[in-house]
Amino acid sequence: MNFTKQLFFIACAFLLTLSSFSQTNATQEEDKLSLNSGSIDNQFEFVIRRSNSWQDYKTVKKTWLYTLKAHTLDSLKAVHKDLVDTQLVVKNQAKEIADLKLNLSNTQTDLEKTNTEKNNMALFGLQMSKSSYNVLMWSIIGGLLVFLLFFIYKFNNSNAITRAAKKNLEETEEEFEEHRKTALEREQKVRRQLQDEINKQKKA
Repeated sequence: MNFTKQLFFIACAFLLTLSSFSQTNATQEEDKLSLNSGSIDNQFEFVIRRSNSWQDYKTVKKTWLYTLKAHTLDSLKAVHKDLVDTQLVVKNQAKEIADLKLNLSNTQTDLEKTNTEKNNMALFGLQMSKSSYNVLMWSIIGGLLVFLLFFIYKFNNSNAITRAAKKNLEETEEEFEEHRKTALEREQKVRRQLQDEINKQKKA
């Protein structure tokens, strides 16, 4: 019988301690709640817990409602301001993205133009590939080289003809000089003979 009483007292003490601990935790949670600080959810929780209950209704102080309304409106204004700022940031970022896309497009166009100019050469205002340009240039160089060789050949040929003509002219002049000397000697000889005949006629 004494053991049963002791067991009953121990159980009652345990239940009272547990109830006291729960009330203490609930009190601490309520102490954390405030109408002037914390989130809107905590402020609503403060009003709900601190309001008086009557059947299925809660009686709430008007000052609490006005305060909660003001805090809610302030929170909505802050959210709206954040939303407007976010929309402005998104708008600016969209403009920056559009500008970047435009710059990227212009850069790609310039790059393609640069690659085209790099792979092509301009000749007399006409664009042609490097291979065609090289073929044309080497063809022109080859043509000029052939023309130069032909000119050298013609020059050497003309020079040889000129030298031969000069040599023939010199030989002709030498022959003419020999012929003139011979003719002069013949003329002198004829004159001497004529003079001798004249002298003979005078003596006779």
